[in-house]
Amino acid sequence: MKKRNLAWMMAIAMAAVSAAGCSGPGGSTTTETTKAATSETTAAAGETAPAAPAEFSYPMAAGEKLQYWCELTTTVSANFSNLGDTPFGQGWQKNTGAEIEFLHPPTGQMKEQFSLILADGNLPDLMEYNWTVDYPGGPEKAIKDGVIIPLNDVFAQYCPNITQYLAENPEIDRMIKTDEGHYYVFPFIRGDENLMNTIGLMVRQDWLEELNMEVPTTMDEWHEVLTAFKNEKGCTAPYSFEYTNGQYLGADPFVAAYGVNRSFYLGSDNKVHFGATEPGFKEYLTTMNQWYSEGLIDPDLATLKSDQISAKITNGQAGASMGQAGSRMGTWTTAARSTTPEFKLVPAPVPTLEKGGQAEMGYIENPFSGRASVAITTSCKDIERAARLMDWAYGEEGHMYFNFGIEGESYTMVDNYPTYTEQILNNPDGLPVSQAMSAYIRGNYNGPFVQDIRYLEQYYTMEEQRLTPGVWGQCNGAAHTMPPITPTSDESKEFSTIMNEINTYRDEMILKFIFGTESVDNFDTYVKNIENMGLERALEIQNAALERYNSR
Repeated sequence: MKKRNLAWMMAIAMAAVSAAGCSGPGGSTTTETTKAATSETTAAAGETAPAAPAEFSYPMAAGEKLQYWCELTTTVSANFSNLGDTPFGQGWQKNTGAEIEFLHPPTGQMKEQFSLILADGNLPDLMEYNWTVDYPGGPEKAIKDGVIIPLNDVFAQYCPNITQYLAENPEIDRMIKTDEGHYYVFPFIRGDENLMNTIGLMVRQDWLEELNMEVPTTMDEWHEVLTAFKNEKGCTAPYSFEYTNGQYLGADPFVAAYGVNRSFYLGSDNKVHFGATEPGFKEYLTTMNQWYSEGLIDPDLATLKSDQISAKITNGQAGASMGQAGSRMGTWTTAARSTTPEFKLVPAPVPTLEKGGQAEMGYIENPFSGRASVAITTSCKDIERAARLMDWAYGEEGHMYFNFGIEGESYTMVDNYPTYTEQILNNPDGLPVSQAMSAYIRGNYNGPFVQDIRYLEQYYTMEEQRLTPGVWGQCNGAAHTMPPITPTSDESKEFSTIMNEINTYRDEMILKFIFGTESVDNFDTYVKNIENMGLERALEIQNAALERYNSR
């Protein structure tokens, strides 16, 4: 498997860049139907849908192997080179009867490898990606480009589980289709509000107690704490976080303190705004530049990766960071306590400018954000098989499997509650809970399924982790979170062209402002340059898409 995967990636890398060409997908005949199929999906494929027999059950009969392309999360890659080597991957195939060849882009190169695959045109059957945000032109463009197929008829013919789920959850149903009415992915859904604010600030509580300081709640208090960490604890990087992680950039609580973010957000006027050009963003940059010049921010900020952050937090070079309560706070604490038993990270709220206030902005995800959702590509020759594989996760058996794993091995039922075993919570090989979980489930990261809050209730084994939803949720961020709007194909193409230039320039200038190679006094010039790149038109497109979304 490993050699075959490597050879495949080498072939992709050598492919000449061209428009993505696609062959028409075929359909298998062993199907069940929940409603009469129309011709939309099969017309896109250039053929007619077969008649649907009445019965179907798992596991499926043997058939053609499916290629499944997805990123391998760090909590898996720490112990496995391929998802198919994990108990989760092996059990998924056994339970559904589908043989899967998992294909993974090199770490940190997902978007680059995605572009190479499109250029090659020989697509994997299933691709896990953020089609809502990261495909140039958006999901409707991906359909019109002949890269992925619309799933309306696929859901109707082959997917009773997700069809039922969407019927019972109309707000989610609205989120996972385009304005033209096309379903396009098997989505990752956060099934509870407390699963939507799992990223935030964290700080060394043991150091705060030693220094007789409280958890900081304002920007001034943060300055005092980080200064003390530098001067009293000898930190070389008092505040350090994974700047190269786009999700973390979008969740930055220090930006939120100034009532903006670095991209688009929903204003109190119910219109779309672009935070990176607003006055509050200048205040944020001024503060970050001051902190950086004082040595309070990691000097390696621009290039930091997760393993570097982990090392700095656990060895005392850094005393504060941001990230998830599980894979960051929990993993770091477990690692650090092997040598520093008193090590303790606790959550800190989104800071405010005035003491006692509540932040208006803050990072809270939608139930569906587009992340880690799976599309069927136009290269897929057995659409039914691919659809049946994916639909399994939205039924009761698949839901339990994706969130809790193998009954009797990774969990048992205790008083009708799926309870993780010692294999997960006290792993005999010494794996952190996050890594032990990721071997058996996808519940503790993401994927094409509905995430269950009962996983989180056990994943957070430490009291400080269990505090995070309440602490990080102390903001009005949900009111400003953009819904998963989908501009039209033409709008998306124009929007992508505009925003590629704006985002590249914005990202370059932010680092220059923070590092001091560009004076924050030039912020107005920076704003003017972004406006000249077409920001007004981009906002028009976003607001038009928002109006259509609200009318769905």
